[in-house]
Amino acid sequence: MQKERLMPAVTVQQGPRSVELKRELIGKITDAFVETYGIPAETVMVFIEETPADSFGVAGKLAIDK
Repeated sequence: MQKERLMPAVTVQQGPRSVELKRELIGKITDAFVETYGIPAETVMVFIEETPADSFGVAGKLAIDK
């Protein structure tokens, strides 16, 4: 059986965060795939979709109001 060569792609949906935190998150997600699947880091794609705090809600309230 041939080893899978598909590139994993992960999308994280979140509220706004700093560039430093996004760098850290992408690094840790990539590391998890490398360690778990035994694949090169270059094959892991991570997308971050940020939604402004005034455009989503939690527990019936806008996130910006918490």
